[in-house]
Amino acid sequence: MNKKQQTRLVAILIAAILIVDQIVKIMVKTHMQIGEEIPLIGSWCRLHFIENVGFAFGMNIGGDIGKIILTLLRIVASTAIAWYIMHSIRKGGRTSLIVCLSLILAGAVGNIIDSCFYGLIFNESYYSVATLFPPEGGYAPFLQGRVVDMFYFPLFSFTFPEWVPFVGGNYFEFFNAIFNVADSAITIGVIWLLIDQIFIAPKYSKSTSSEIKQEES
Repeated sequence: MNKKQQTRLVAILIAAILIVDQIVKIMVKTHMQIGEEIPLIGSWCRLHFIENVGFAFGMNIGGDIGKIILTLLRIVASTAIAWYIMHSIRKGGRTSLIVCLSLILAGAVGNIIDSCFYGLIFNESYYSVATLFPPEGGYAPFLQGRVVDMFYFPLFSFTFPEWVPFVGGNYFEFFNAIFNVADSAITIGVIWLLIDQIFIAPKYSKSTSSEIKQEES
């Protein structure tokens, strides 16, 4: 791909992820209360509305100062990734690397939008369905909003036998994380980045080196 094609691909990919992510979040926020659950496919694929103030998949960092610090760190990291994507495009970088970084950037920005603005434009979802732009104002100041999560795929669950050391009698649920479209984009981007660096980047480096040697000879 040339630079214009890469730029267009990045713009379309990021815009598509952000639009889908925000549509799903707004629909959930304005149609469900926190803790409400809607089965999609049996019992292992559900919409389960929660909000968190922390990292992806519901991992939390507490306190108002923690929320602000985490949001600012997201903004700084997203700015750095955006700069590197633009730098890579200008330098004729590999499309594979640019795409996986774009996925990570889109996911990060999707959750930044929640953290920055959802507290301003929504009221609480604990006892009733939230309203967009409520007349009494939002539930939190700028930078202190909570990220909306909803996808819940508990593939299987069981209780450990009593004779199993340390965990006997405990209930176990496989993949109990609750996440959103932005989290999915980040996860896919990170996995793709690892694959790219392990398998694709070395081959690209070898082919580039051989081309340079041929030109020199």
